[in-house]
Amino acid sequence: MKNNTPKKTKLVYGVGINDADYAICPTVNGRQVMCPFYRAWANMLRRCYSKAFHKARPTYAGCTVTSEWLIFSKFKLWMNKQEWQAKQLDKDILFQNNRVYGPLACVFVSAEINTLLNEYSNGRGINPRGVSLFVNGRYQAQCGAYGKNRHIGYYGTQEEASEAYKKFKYKHISEVANQQSEPLRTALLNYVIEG
Repeated sequence: MKNNTPKKTKLVYGVGINDADYAICPTVNGRQVMCPFYRAWANMLRRCYSKAFHKARPTYAGCTVTSEWLIFSKFKLWMNKQEWQAKQLDKDILFQNNRVYGPLACVFVSAEINTLLNEYSNGRGINPRGVSLFVNGRYQAQCGAYGKNRHIGYYGTQEEASEAYKKFKYKHISEVANQQSEPLRTALLNYVIEG
């Protein structure tokens, strides 16, 4: 008599259910190749639920995944309808400061767009974003744009340097936004640059 009891499997990062009905890491031409759908799903879970990952990237501590997406097949079904090739899963461009991965908030974006809004707050120190103390008590404003660090200018106060940075950054975001389709275009144009 066949046992119809579902096989119990270990939860992925303590929360995810891998219900794939195929090998997620088959051997192809002598090499193991991970399913891209599974890789995206597992990486999302790692960002939210791995304490080791949070030590290296503390900004992800407190992020969660909707209950629907804790099941691999549900995430895969959504991802299969997206333009995901050579792109990265993002949770907080469509809804700024969002902390929950789910089908309404997430979008696949290029690496350039994914880093466009990165705050790099861990190594910034006490100065506002894009601002550093320069010689003679002046403040330098600079901003990364199109793969290069751009010098904006020198200013007498942190506030002036910060405003110059924000204007430059928003101009750059707008240029990138106008090359995108909806809803990404509008989300980028509405992005609020925080200090």
